Amino acid sequence: MPVLRLPKFGQPVKYAYITGRVRAMKTKLIPPEMYPRMQSMDASEIARYLEETQYKDEIDALSKDYSGTELIEHATFANLAKTYRKLLDVSIDEPQFLILEYLRRWDIWNIKTVIRGKFYGATDTEIMKYLVPAGELDAEFLDGLTKKGTVQEVISAFEGTDYSSALAQYDGKNLASLENALDKLYYFRMERAVGGTLSVGGGLLLKYVRREIDIRNLITLFRMNKAGVDAAIIQENLIPGGKLHEELSRMAGQPFGEFLRGLEGYPFWSSISDIATADLDAMSRIEARLRAYLVRYAWALSNYHPLSILPVLGYMVSKDTEVSNIRKIVRGKEAGLPAELIEEQVVVA
Repeated sequence: MPVLRLPKFGQPVKYAYITGRVRAMKTKLIPPEMYPRMQSMDASEIARYLEETQYKDEIDALSKDYSGTELIEHATFANLAKTYRKLLDVSIDEPQFLILEYLRRWDIWNIKTVIRGKFYGATDTEIMKYLVPAGELDAEFLDGLTKKGTVQEVISAFEGTDYSSALAQYDGKNLASLENALDKLYYFRMERAVGGTLSVGGGLLLKYVRREIDIRNLITLFRMNKAGVDAAIIQENLIPGGKLHEELSRMAGQPFGEFLRGLEGYPFWSSISDIATADLDAMSRIEARLRAYLVRYAWALSNYHPLSILPVLGYMVSKDTEVSNIRKIVRGKEAGLPAELIEEQVVVA
């Protein structure tokens, strides 16, 4: 793994300005009661609704080239990137550093998206539709990346960088090991960058990130234990760094009933206890419930630390969830999915 050079901050940074901006931005999030209403709209009606919200500029600018689902997908990701860039622009010192470290997840998303697109033969235009230049890799670099001819050429573009060791996992046959290595790299870098090296801000962010890792690992356990995957393979797919890593790792490969009984008493259990015993078809509902739990957890932490990175984090998690919900609705409707199936995938905290 790469050795990181960590910035040093002198005096503690006041968070009053950035948290004030975030409070104002939070009021513009789409209210939860709108999601059921959006499910009764067609794509053009959803686009018209979004034009009345913070997505107006993107809808107006992109409507000349796109319509329907394509317009909404381009506009929501463009707005997400702009929003996150705005947070970086209005922050300085420690807040800015912590926000950027968190947003590096979009660098991972973009690298995986480009490689996946090249692996399956997608066009440059198709790949670009799913990119979010919200991290360190800017739009110009990502545009150049999509123009690479092969997966190996994309990997070569990162030679000598922090990503090279993870990308070396590519075997030419499948992407699972590579994508898992990239996820682990993100969380490794996050822990090294913010864990115990800054003021209280880094520790607060890390507290949330460790819970996020636990939830990601829990989702992996649900899927793989239910499918009867070997314990060693499951453990290889778990991400280190979570607070419950050792406990969850011991659950790998357990019979599903035993696995569920082992979850009772954990703070996330009440969010899923009524549906956890259902068959694997309930996995989308379980995942949506666990992601909603994470959103609530982020805001609960921020209530205890209102002048810290946590309100900013709560907003970022909520904004990401909003965009994901909109895209699930329009994609589901385009695919002709039943309303109930779309509804159970929407994350409502």
